[in-house]
Amino acid sequence: MLDIYTLKSCDTCRKAVKWLESNNITANIYDIRSDGISSDVIATAINSLGWEKVLNRRSTTWRGVDENLKQDMTAEKATALIVENPTLMKRPLFVSDGNHVVGFDKAAQSRLAEITP
Repeated sequence: MLDIYTLKSCDTCRKAVKWLESNNITANIYDIRSDGISSDVIATAINSLGWEKVLNRRSTTWRGVDENLKQDMTAEKATALIVENPTLMKRPLFVSDGNHVVGFDKAAQSRLAEITP
């Protein structure tokens, strides 16, 4: 089963959900703002993809993070930051049987087609 972690106000996330529906792909949809996201989900995504791909350093939320926290970023620090501030995660995040895809460009769509039944 495919899980997708989104933000309801995110245009890209809405496009991803519509794409899934149009391709008859069933998914559990989680809104990271209202549902939150577990440290296990973030940690496995970071382990799979690297914190650099999962942490959104171009977000408004990132600009508000204390400069000391931004220094010497590690996978553990990125996980803690995202769990505390889920909007720091690049979106959407797709998880299916241990496979992770972040974002929703053509490459992500191709990867999703490979990992979804």
